[in-house]
Amino acid sequence: MTVPILSTQADVSLEIAAIADQHDAASPGAQPRLDYTPYRSAILRHPTKDLHHADPETIERWAPCFGPQDVDPLEADLTIQHSGEPIGERITVTGRVVDGDGRPVRRQLVEVWQANAGGRYIHQRDQHPAPIDPNFTGAGRILTGDDGSYTFQTIKPGPYPWKNHRNAWRPAHIHFSLFGTEFTQRMVTQMYFPGDPLFALDPIYQSITDAGARDRLVATYDHNLTVPEWSTGYRWDIVLSGSHRTLMDDEEPDA
Repeated sequence: MTVPILSTQADVSLEIAAIADQHDAASPGAQPRLDYTPYRSAILRHPTKDLHHADPETIERWAPCFGPQDVDPLEADLTIQHSGEPIGERITVTGRVVDGDGRPVRRQLVEVWQANAGGRYIHQRDQHPAPIDPNFTGAGRILTGDDGSYTFQTIKPGPYPWKNHRNAWRPAHIHFSLFGTEFTQRMVTQMYFPGDPLFALDPIYQSITDAGARDRLVATYDHNLTVPEWSTGYRWDIVLSGSHRTLMDDEEPDA
């Protein structure tokens, strides 16, 4: 059997640069590309054929998926879910969920999941040889307040390797999921941390060819959010519509 030779980071970086040049010349303001060659498995992650109609009564709920009786405020603290202290840098992540006109989206279910400080998920398929933290699961949820605000206490995740190409590493990030009033309104995105040297090398991040749109996925360090002697602070607002919306993982590209 012939073992395929993985592309190198240099190969992928050249592809990223070539696509960025095409974007600058021909398609300003483009959304994330679904077919993005440097992201080798991109074609497996979106439909390539026409979608089929489904009976909405079997998949939708015309009321909030979860309410205050279902989500405990303590679920927003990912550092207290076990008997011991998790390892890593404690961080506070806060922000607001708003619409395109800046109006708060109240009682929005926000879920997060992430790798631990060593860059490893609690997942059977994650065999990255980094340590598993027995005191950190890496998942939490919260309902936004009347002003659209949310706050999570967690551990800053580490970068981790993935099999896109030889020596491929993902920038540190936290996955965010938002629900509307029914399950079919779920949207998923990722929050990154400022100044990460892996940004330029990551084909998932670079598949957003508009620099301004990419920047909106990066949190801002906010020293006013730090808890003295306890945690550093990051602010990240999520805009659900309009020209400055936060891009989601399943955004369609511009024509």
